Amino acid sequence: MSTIQEFDQLVAIAETLGYRIRYDYFGGTGGGVCEFAGTKWLFLDLALTCNEQLEQLRITLANEPLLSTLNLDDSIRDGISKRVA
Repeated sequence: MSTIQEFDQLVAIAETLGYRIRYDYFGGTGGGVCEFAGTKWLFLDLALTCNEQLEQLRITLANEPLLSTLNLDDSIRDGISKRVA
């Protein structure tokens, strides 16, 4: 699977888990996750490379308790946990 395909797939998973995704320029600080008014937000820094943004998605999903409730392909689940570990 290409980096872009994995990125798109992880964004879709994050959205399924209730995250709103915001792409903005944060000057390389990395963005992050927050919850505001009951909505989970994931801020992705456009100053980061695609691989760095992908890693941020992996970390966010690896720390998401509801991830275990989804029926995901083992390769996707392993990709999230192994790369973050």
